[in-house]
Amino acid sequence: MSLNNGNFTADIAAEFNESIYVKQQVIEGHLSVINEIANLLIESLQAGNKVLLFGNGGSAADSQHIAGELVSKFRRVRKAMPAIALTTDTSILTSIGNDFGYDYVFARQIEALGQPGDVAIGISTSGNSPNVLRALQAARDIGMTSVGFTGKSGGQMQDCVDICFNAPSDSTPRIQEVHITAGHIVCELVEKTFVDSSDA
Repeated sequence: MSLNNGNFTADIAAEFNESIYVKQQVIEGHLSVINEIANLLIESLQAGNKVLLFGNGGSAADSQHIAGELVSKFRRVRKAMPAIALTTDTSILTSIGNDFGYDYVFARQIEALGQPGDVAIGISTSGNSPNVLRALQAARDIGMTSVGFTGKSGGQMQDCVDICFNAPSDSTPRIQEVHITAGHIVCELVEKTFVDSSDA
């Protein structure tokens, strides 16, 4: 079995350059939205509320990643923050999928766990994932604040959330890269606020 010894450095550089370009677009026109999301989470968590996150595929992984940063820690040791990824309990996901259909796997959990004042974060690169949209509507019905992470077009999501962060790209990989970067920045700002306030 022979290995492919092709030189892919030009392709690799092109991918990095595209990623850098998209992130530069965020710096030039989307920082205020990330700031708004960070402030929303700070206010909600300080009031004793929680964050519920959900998405499909890579967006499910991002939901779990961000929840882990909030519950455990990002950079600093501090009090744990209540965040739940609705993508991890296979018994709940499969029972809802079986009994109600996959479009309801997050909405039913929002109904069970969400409270007014909590924050729902739905992640969908297209902005059109039916199960994410149903969950965001369920959150709105409960009185939660809803946040969407999506791509350039926004899809249907941008019309059913209180705050929408549109990664400025139509490429799924680039959107996902921007989402986790923005998520990390939000975690950093939230954590910094809580650590600084506890030291005061």
